[in-house]
Amino acid sequence: MKSRLMSIVVISGILLLFTGAGFCQDKGNISMSEWVEKVNQGSVNWSQGYIEAVGIGAVPEKSIGKSNARPMAFRAAVIVAQRNLLEITKGVQIDSATTVRDFMVESDVINTQVNGMVKGAVVVQGSEVYKADGTVEVTLRMPLYGNLSQIIMPLAIAKPPAPPEPSPAPVVTAPPTTPEAPAAYTGMVVDARGMQARPAMSPRVFDEDGKEVYGSANVDREYAVQQGMSGYARDLTAAQSNQRVTANPITVKALRTSGAGKSDLIISNADAQQIRSAAETMTFMKKCRVMVVLD
Repeated sequence: MKSRLMSIVVISGILLLFTGAGFCQDKGNISMSEWVEKVNQGSVNWSQGYIEAVGIGAVPEKSIGKSNARPMAFRAAVIVAQRNLLEITKGVQIDSATTVRDFMVESDVINTQVNGMVKGAVVVQGSEVYKADGTVEVTLRMPLYGNLSQIIMPLAIAKPPAPPEPSPAPVVTAPPTTPEAPAAYTGMVVDARGMQARPAMSPRVFDEDGKEVYGSANVDREYAVQQGMSGYARDLTAAQSNQRVTANPITVKALRTSGAGKSDLIISNADAQQIRSAAETMTFMKKCRVMVVLD
């Protein structure tokens, strides 16, 4: 009997060990693939596209022990979280030289709009923590794209002009050889690890001669507003398999960063030429099918 009981205990322990390992692995995979920027009392999740901030509120002394103590502490926590969320939002990099704060300083309209969006941020479900000392902790979340990017994305991002009408092709009766068809890539992955590159809402990619390969002139504004000009990940494989770049992305290695914000990337002339000559380059760039891998 004792032997049988011992066997059950051992088997149960093994099952718990493997179950726990599975949960740990899943959590690790999430942290490996998503690029989350920790900022003071919150964070910016560049992979999922949202900003979060934590606030802690206390009950006023005159309300301690009363029935409305918890709601008052909750409201105080929300106000603190809104203040923290606004500070985090101001620091979000728009491009390599500009932050949201720069736009808010220059325009009272933008300042008012951003403040309004922060006040409309929602409490993350299940984030409320009621502590023994009477304080309450809550987390607020606001989308990084959509309404926010609509007002602060560079105005240069517009729908690209229609391409010119193609010239009539010359009649060739017997071509000596059939030219090789250009590659049909469905997106682009830029590996920018190892150079302290940073994320931005409107990054750009240049070749070694300083000519723009990917930037505001290549994209449709609606795509950029709704999902940002680029997605971000920590893991190369996760970026290459991301639905944003679909089935057959081209992967290039960044040589260095450019700009104070370190969000503009330089790639080799050879890689730039390969991208420019690809059959679907304009299509995937227009739809912002670009992923950047950061440390």
